[in-house]
Amino acid sequence: MTIASLLEPVTGQPGPARLTHAADWLQGRTLYGGASALVAYTMAVRAFPGLPPLRAGQVAFVAPVGEDIELSAHIVRQGRNVTQLRSEIISEGKVALSAFWLFGEGREANALVPSAPPEDWPGPPEDNKSVTHSFAPSFVAKNFELRHGQTRGSDRGATVRRWARLTEDHALDPVSKLVLMGDVMPPGAMRAMQHQGPISSINWSFNVLDPESRSRDGWYLAENASQHAGAGYSSERLRMWDADGKQVLDGLQCVAVFG
Repeated sequence: MTIASLLEPVTGQPGPARLTHAADWLQGRTLYGGASALVAYTMAVRAFPGLPPLRAGQVAFVAPVGEDIELSAHIVRQGRNVTQLRSEIISEGKVALSAFWLFGEGREANALVPSAPPEDWPGPPEDNKSVTHSFAPSFVAKNFELRHGQTRGSDRGATVRRWARLTEDHALDPVSKLVLMGDVMPPGAMRAMQHQGPISSINWSFNVLDPESRSRDGWYLAENASQHAGAGYSSERLRMWDADGKQVLDGLQCVAVFG
């Protein structure tokens, strides 16, 4: 089912909405984090059309997001170049997701610091083998094609990196595609777990480095790397590069790692 079908009930008007096609995007009992963040982002841009490009987002995954929800969006502050906006998803009368969005007009650059290419570049997606979905959540198998992004047999530490693209061309705008795909990898802490157990994203903060990104054939190299794990939580750095090695997204996430 296309992501357009999931987003169709999101009209930009506050109030109840029923996500009738949520089943194909469920991760356990909740909507996959990238999909729920995209619902909140879509609510924001449909409620206030004509916004500048998205530059950053802060998303709190508070509770499960199901089919029956309520949506809201309001502008916190609107300046000459920057608009800051909050949108929320309410489920069963309580906040299930709260997002803060920063939209900003481009301006003449006073500082230029190109982002570094990824270390241990795996080569373009077409040079890497497909990844089976045997251990992945069902929404991944239904909606994404994955290819290896790390050298087999190498010391991958607490890092998970894969080439990923949507299995269908959903005609999403570039930023919506980055929001949807930015959280698709499992946490890097998964590689450091002493035994298998549940994991759950708690928040996600990211900067959009290229709001006009249109990577070749829809492929993006997505990476989750644990910077520190302990006491049941992992601090993760999330990054995405296009098919030519240009970084397009940079983020941080807190993940609960259960025993």
